Amino acid sequence: MTSPAERYAAARQRAAYDAAFPALADFLPTREFDLDDFQREACEALEGGSGVLVCAPTGAGKTVVGEFAVHLALRQRRKCFYTTPIKALSNQKYHDLVAQCGPTNVGLLTGDNAVNGDAPVVVMTTEVLRNMLYAGSPALEGLSYVVMDEVHYLADRLRGAVWEEVIIHLPPSVTVVSLSATVSNAEEFADWLVTVRGETKVIVSEHRPVPLWPHMLVNRRMFDLFHDADAARSHEVHPELLRYSREALRRVDALPARGRPGRGRRWQPPPRPEVVDRLDRADLLPAIVFIFSRAGCDAAVQQCLAAGLRLTTPDERAEIREIVERRGRDIPHEDLAALGYWEWRDGLERGVAAHHAGMLPAFKETVEELFVRGLVKAVFATETLALGINMPARCVVLERLVKFNGEAHVDLTPGEYTQLTGRAGRRGIDVEGHAVVLWSPEVDPRHVAGLASTRTYPLRSSFRPSYNMAVNLVGSVGAATARELLESSFAQFQADRSVVGLARQVQQNQAAMDAYHAEADCHHGDFAGYFAIRVAIADRERELARASQEQRRAAAVDALRALRPGDVVMVPAGRRAGLAVVLDPGTAHLGDPRPMVLTEDRWAGRLSSADFVSPVAVLDRLPVPRNFQARSPAARRDLAAALRRLDVPRRTGRRGGRSRAGDDEVLAGLRGQLRRHPCHACADREEHARWAERRHRLDRDTQSLRDKVAHRTNSLARTFDRVCAVLAERGYLAPDGDGGQAVTDAGRMLSRIWTETDLLAAECVRAGVWDGLPPADLAAAVSILVYEARRESEDRVSLPRGAVADAVEATLRLWGEVRALEGRHGLELTREPDLGFVWPVYRWARGEPLAKVLASHPDGDMPAGDFVRWTRQVLDLLGQVTEAAGASPGLRAAAREAMGAVRRGVLAYSAMG
Repeated sequence: MTSPAERYAAARQRAAYDAAFPALADFLPTREFDLDDFQREACEALEGGSGVLVCAPTGAGKTVVGEFAVHLALRQRRKCFYTTPIKALSNQKYHDLVAQCGPTNVGLLTGDNAVNGDAPVVVMTTEVLRNMLYAGSPALEGLSYVVMDEVHYLADRLRGAVWEEVIIHLPPSVTVVSLSATVSNAEEFADWLVTVRGETKVIVSEHRPVPLWPHMLVNRRMFDLFHDADAARSHEVHPELLRYSREALRRVDALPARGRPGRGRRWQPPPRPEVVDRLDRADLLPAIVFIFSRAGCDAAVQQCLAAGLRLTTPDERAEIREIVERRGRDIPHEDLAALGYWEWRDGLERGVAAHHAGMLPAFKETVEELFVRGLVKAVFATETLALGINMPARCVVLERLVKFNGEAHVDLTPGEYTQLTGRAGRRGIDVEGHAVVLWSPEVDPRHVAGLASTRTYPLRSSFRPSYNMAVNLVGSVGAATARELLESSFAQFQADRSVVGLARQVQQNQAAMDAYHAEADCHHGDFAGYFAIRVAIADRERELARASQEQRRAAAVDALRALRPGDVVMVPAGRRAGLAVVLDPGTAHLGDPRPMVLTEDRWAGRLSSADFVSPVAVLDRLPVPRNFQARSPAARRDLAAALRRLDVPRRTGRRGGRSRAGDDEVLAGLRGQLRRHPCHACADREEHARWAERRHRLDRDTQSLRDKVAHRTNSLARTFDRVCAVLAERGYLAPDGDGGQAVTDAGRMLSRIWTETDLLAAECVRAGVWDGLPPADLAAAVSILVYEARRESEDRVSLPRGAVADAVEATLRLWGEVRALEGRHGLELTREPDLGFVWPVYRWARGEPLAKVLASHPDGDMPAGDFVRWTRQVLDLLGQVTEAAGASPGLRAAAREAMGAVRRGVLAYSAMG
């Protein structure tokens, strides 16, 4: 028990603290929990007038610091903008702040929604704030604080530049509150913030309020990854887990292989319903099971339903149904079947659900609400759930430690593992969180221990100048100042820092090369000259081999071009080895032909010249039915059966032809020089050559380092100059009379277009490509500039006849001109338009039902979430066209009509998604 004197001293200490930090003293009683040390330190720095960078694990409570910035702004009768990377997170934060500060004090701006935009506190996506800064919006007046939630998004390849643009362009009077996941180079990022924003305090916390305990599920047995905390610190895997996993691997190795050789072992992971049931029995629900596949997430729910899994009580099921019906009240009844509403609701009532980008936003939000309330017990999710949405769980499960990154299957990084497992552990509910990795023959527990123990997640800038950025910068600050701003970006900051280390390495390499040169000294003569002849011989041999390979490839391409539907060919190697019949020669593709074929095992898809080591030979002919449907299993089965019945010689061709090396005069001359050189007779020739080879390799590496130094120094400014050169050549920039550049009327129009294909969109407006198009045609024509297919379509895309096809063809011609111009200036900024969304948005804008629209996608039924997301981007670009100064009045009116035609049904009730 404390004495009166001690209580008096504590009271005086509290009074002194409250006097030093009066705003924080007012703020503390509004919190559910007492502040952690890092939160208190960050809030004290903010009240003291410093900007802050707060790096802490997911779920640690970083947003409290952002909420304190809101409190400070309201207390000072100033403004605070709270920015987030995604609309869903903006919506969530808006509702949180409304609950804390009242609806009159909080607004929302996301592009889809504008609610109370003049409020003192406005939640917005980072792009909205960037656009305000370039436009000089009057809403910036009185702005005192900007919270940049999830600031580590600046590493995002496509959108990361926006964060740096905002940080650079905000007025000096604005205090920036940067909230980030734990990154390993926080000090570097903070050093940059100091250079561009002034005083910035970095606060790093690796402490999790709810401890995380890792496990592995081996078949049906659960093991702790580490025996105790000491073992976790030393990365020592639990010996019982190691023993059992080795036994499991031996049992798998003893299994017979599947069918044909190379198909792999017959091991199967435990069924997903059993995994969920195992978690339930261990009292580890609610859980998020990360499956790196949308189809896998949906399949997991169906498997749980088929297994009869039920995780909810009758009262919970009644509550779930009430919430689902309230959430779905505005969904048109005719769309419910197309959206899979009934199956989705059935899963929710049983306590299981999927969560991925292919779902309707309203469905995802319902899953989030039910999960947070503890009504849904198991969610099967892709990694997109880990990007800021507040859905903490007691347990997180990783089915695999490999994911597809759009190009290849790659291992999870320690940073990704940390981000995913960071969802485990609910503050104020769970004593500890749990992360479970499912064992498979490819997963070594020691690798999992390395992931769980590593905290390397470096922040790397993805900033690069774009056309829109260039005209906005030139228009607002002039070209010279714009170059200086780019040189102050985090990207250039990192590049310049790396140059210091590269230059030091060049010096060290040079010293080593001098030592190697001395070791290669030969008393017979100039060994460096002798070795140079050996290098020239090797280079010539490689050059001849490449030329021979190119000849073979050219012959293979010519043979592919000659194919016709019905030709039977032999695929010589790989997964598709065997006979195949040509369905479509694929000569309409840009570049090399990519014939679509059907193989003996019923696979239908496209091949390329890389699939053939020599020119393909036509072995036979097979009639292909008119209007053959490659997606029909029955059609594939019948044609593949006919293919297997053919009696043809299974020739694959020979690899290459006779080498040209023996006939090459240059090579013969070099070999003669080598034999005549005095050093060729040296008894220690090969020993000298080993030292000369080391020097040669190091010299090559050193030259590469020198090239990197030259490339990285002022690299962004050089890219900016090239971008400006393209803009000047197309008339978006013009000389200003004082030796600088000025933005033209066309440039001002481009400054209002924010899409990734900004220059091409502006070119379409200027060339009148979209003039006179009816609303549905306009929406379809615009879609090719925003849509990007998740994977390459196997079929050529057909187009609506008439105006849409003409507009698409004109856009592709303009794209060819832009790409050629970029190539001349050493740029590659404008991607090829993608025609895969033309039919869905065209049919939607014409008022056709959702089921028919989704089925019109080239790859079959399109997920409703994808349809909503891409259609919103079409709406965004149409909205930009209505604001573009260079657009004709007719085009602006048509764009508004097209927006009205598109914003119906599923788009209307997904506005808050």
